[in-house]
Amino acid sequence: MLRSLCLLLTALTLTLGAALPGLVSAQTVEVATVERPPFSTFHNGAQTGFSIELWEAVAKEIGKSSTYARQNTFSDMLGRVQAGTIDIAVANISITAEREKVLDFSHAIFESGLQIMVPHSNQISTVWRVILSRDLVLAIIVAFLMLFGGGMLMWHLERRAQPFFDRPAREAMFPSFWWALNLVVNGGFEERVPRTFFGRVFGVLLVLSSLFLVSIFVAKITAMLTVDAIQGSVNSPNDLYGKTTGTISGSTSAAFLQDRDVDYVGYEDLGALIEAFETGQLDAVVFDAPVLAYYANHDGRSKAQMIGAPFRREAYGFALPSGSPLLEPINRALLTLRENGTYDRLYRKYFGSQN
Repeated sequence: MLRSLCLLLTALTLTLGAALPGLVSAQTVEVATVERPPFSTFHNGAQTGFSIELWEAVAKEIGKSSTYARQNTFSDMLGRVQAGTIDIAVANISITAEREKVLDFSHAIFESGLQIMVPHSNQISTVWRVILSRDLVLAIIVAFLMLFGGGMLMWHLERRAQPFFDRPAREAMFPSFWWALNLVVNGGFEERVPRTFFGRVFGVLLVLSSLFLVSIFVAKITAMLTVDAIQGSVNSPNDLYGKTTGTISGSTSAAFLQDRDVDYVGYEDLGALIEAFETGQLDAVVFDAPVLAYYANHDGRSKAQMIGAPFRREAYGFALPSGSPLLEPINRALLTLRENGTYDRLYRKYFGSQN
């Protein structure tokens, strides 16, 4: 009997020894993530962000520790989860029906949507661009020449009958031009009414033509400002047609643009998308609202502005391989974190008070 007991203890020891590495490794969860501030970012040598900190709170709640595997692209991250070579993906991962076919998702961790980002507008620079346009500058030069010519012609007709024009040609250039300019703008000088027959006929023609001249200038400037505003204005998804729009390939925003038949330029990752935007290659960017807003309020300040309200509402969640045993413990932990205030504290830290 003693021999049998020894054999049994030996077998148990071997079994536990073989199982021990598995038990230890089961306490460590390998997490895939990508650079998506403010949800996931590498800062001061550590992985951080809203989603990361929320996951760390969940991991603590379920008694797990984490190691992080940073991926180059979003598709690489989800591909590793789908293949089962990673335990969970944590970032700003939209929960969609298509992804649900091959992945499991936790309860929603964030409610979001898509939004449009455009280059920061500068109304003053727009006005100057119109004023200094080639067509308008040429029109102003022609108008000045006409006023100068009209003033000097009036000087020639009135120099012997009107004291205001009774001066040599060299001295009469600016006063004559000033008289013509005031006539066009104000309708003439009452105290300097032309006195000769031809001077009065020419004066009447100048007053009548001034009405058309002023109207043409006002219409020209208004039309140019209107065209500039129409060509450069993006206020909603309906304004994206004909614009150079950028997003990340394979994202929910790319699917949205495809569904609406909006042509777009797809980029591999967020860094490439932002670089194209900053170098003026894009008229607009469509992507996750909080990601774009974070950029516009930090690195993109004075470079970008957000347009309209978020659209196509969607929820983010943690992505796991289908059938993952971690799913239920994670969902229970998320409920606990919402109930004990941990979730609200993290939300306020990154996004301010919830509406």
